[in-house]
This record gives sequence, structure tokens and C-alpha cells, in this order.
Amino acid sequence: MDQAVAPVGRQAAFERGSFTGSAKEYFGIWIVNILLTIVTIGIYSAWAKVRRKRYFNGNTVLHGRAFGYHATGGQIFKGRLIAFGFIVVMNVLAYLIPPAALISPIVIFIFLPWLIMRSIRFNARVTSYRNVRFDFVGTAGGAFVSILLGSLVAFISFGILAPFSSRWATNYVFGNLRYGDRPFTADPKIGKLYKAWIIPALMVVVGGSVFGVLVTMLFMAVYSGTDAPPAAGILGAIYFAIFGAFIIYGFAGIIYRVGVRNVVVSSMVLDEKHQLGSDLGRGRYLWIVISNLVVSVLTLGLMRPWAAVREARYSVEHTSIRFDGDVGEVLSSIEATGAAVSAEYMDMEGFEFGF
Repeated sequence: MDQAVAPVGRQAAFERGSFTGSAKEYFGIWIVNILLTIVTIGIYSAWAKVRRKRYFNGNTVLHGRAFGYHATGGQIFKGRLIAFGFIVVMNVLAYLIPPAALISPIVIFIFLPWLIMRSIRFNARVTSYRNVRFDFVGTAGGAFVSILLGSLVAFISFGILAPFSSRWATNYVFGNLRYGDRPFTADPKIGKLYKAWIIPALMVVVGGSVFGVLVTMLFMAVYSGTDAPPAAGILGAIYFAIFGAFIIYGFAGIIYRVGVRNVVVSSMVLDEKHQLGSDLGRGRYLWIVISNLVVSVLTLGLMRPWAAVREARYSVEHTSIRFDGDVGEVLSSIEATGAAVSAEYMDMEGFEFGF
């Protein structure tokens, strides 16, 4: 994918995004967000999210123009307040009427597809590019089938059918996405998704086997030579097993997620003619995540802004689009027809639940 202009008669080149933010600049926003969130006992976190999203969107640039984020702290706070109120009511009912404790998970399960759909739609409609808002036209029924049932299929198959789950979910999310009045389509091939799945699956199988042997040897060492093994030794072995499983699954999950992202984004087309692309390096991205985590822990979180900017820059710079036709004319045409549609979204979304 080259940013150079393609010669006449050849297919247009992919144009990559760029990220113009800096760790020093974001640190000022981040530290103020942290302090105000602490002082207000978490209330300011809704406004902190808005400041963070506006910074990262505002520094994500494509063809010389940045993205926008138009949600308000009040919208996000209302959604969190409703969710908090629901939790309080359910806990009070469970305390006064113990059988009512069974109602809460049932209610959540019933309304979860609608909440997922609403949250995706909210985040799409408060995001813009060149004064044109995005939109999402998926339904709650689609969320239930593609996301909830898809996740269940992946779970009960021990991850073997995870690529099918990924395909259903991404078809739902990106196939129902709109940029103004122009639709996106996404058709990730199941064969390519399984290619992205093979390495993470091997990591889980091989890593789990090796780690299982180590845990077994550790338990044998704890139990050897005594009828009553020390509690500290048993607890240490259990913690070691949990930590190891978390690390193996976490690394495999990152590798799989990046592979799926490349397949899905590269299958996306805007308005049936403008091709998107993604070429994140899985090893490189894993290194960025691991080193970001290590640096953040060693600096007690003070380097978290640097880590966030570093990850955002890599992701944005490895995402691209190839416009079919003159870029200026294409974007001007979309802007002309999409601005009227975007105006309808200004007051349509009341609040966000945070899914």
C-alpha cells in the first residue's frame, strides 16, 4: 500500500491515515482527567471520556482532514446514571426479596441486544469526517443473533468456530455502517479468518500444554515429602496456574484480534467502490502492547499517555483507503449529500450506555 499517486491507467493507490498527536500533549489532558475523576468520585469520568475521544479523533487525519467526536459528557453521564440506577434497584430487590435476584440477569439478557445496538449507533452518529456523520442501521435482533449467539457458538466449540462468530459479528457491525448516505459493506472470507485463527490456536494448545506440565510439576513439588502440604505453596501454585493461563490466552487473543482486523477491514468497501485496507503486523502489535504494559507498570501509570499515543499512531498509520476516482471530487460529493443526512443526527441521540 503506497501513498504515491498512481499513474494514469493504473489502479489508484491506497491512502494511509496519520496520527498527529503527541504523548506530551495528551499527558496534560490525561492527568487532568484522572485528577478530576478522583475529586468528583468518578462523576467526571463521563466528561473525561469525551475529552479523550475528541483528542484521539481530532488527531486522526485522512487526506488532510481530521475526524470529529460530538458527544457530550452529559449524554454519557445520563446513560451511566441509568445503568447505575438499574443496578441499585436490582440489588435492593434482591436484598428484600431474595428470589428477585434471578430477575436481574434475565432482564439484562433480554435488553442486552438492544443496548449493544444503541451503543454502536450512538458512537457512529457522534463521529464525523469532513462534517459528515457516520450512522448505524443494525437492529437489536441482528445483535442478538450475530453477537450473543455467535459468542455462544465460539464458547461451546472451545474456540474452534470462533472465525464464524467473528464473521457474523463483523458483518453485523460493519455491514450496517453508513458514512452519511453511503453504505459500507464487509464480506470477510471464512478461509482468511481461519488463517488468522491458526497461530493463536497453536499458541493456546502448545502454550497450554507446556504450562500444564509446569503447573503439574509445581503441584508435585508442593505435595512431595509431606502429608499436609503448606497452604502457601498450594495457593502459590494456583495463582501461578491462573496467571499463566491469563498470559497465554491474552497473547493469543491479541494475535487473533489483529489478524481478524486485517481481514475484516481489508474486506470493507465504501459506497460499493472505495476499498479499505489494514496491514497491522501481528508480532509488531503484540510487542507494542506488551512493552506499553511493562513501561506503564514500571512508571506507576505515568507513561500511559505515551503508550496510548504509540498504539493509536501504529493502528492509524496501518489503516488505509483506496478511492475510486479523484479523491477531492469523491469526498466533495459525499460531503454534499451527507451533510443533510448528518444534520438529522444532531439531537437524535439522547444518551449512551457505554457498551
